[in-house]
Amino acid sequence: MSAVSKAMYKPLALAASVAGGIAASAAFGQVWKRVAGESEAPDPKDLTRSTREVLIAAAVQGTVFGLVKAAVDRAGAQGYRKLAHADPR
Repeated sequence: MSAVSKAMYKPLALAASVAGGIAASAAFGQVWKRVAGESEAPDPKDLTRSTREVLIAAAVQGTVFGLVKAAVDRAGAQGYRKLAHADPR
């Protein structure tokens, strides 16, 4: 990737990452509501919640964030390639 291409891609990738984080947070909230029937995931420091429940929430959150990050990164790379006719690596 040329210096100009890299300079163009970095701000776009950063903006997409921020938007992806917001989308992932919203997606996790909806998934957790449906899975657990609660509006918020358990806080790991809340000792009234079971360890199992806290770890399941963390695993679901990690999965959702990982999927959203991969989807956003992939879409950003494909969009950049269409515009700049170069791979964003």
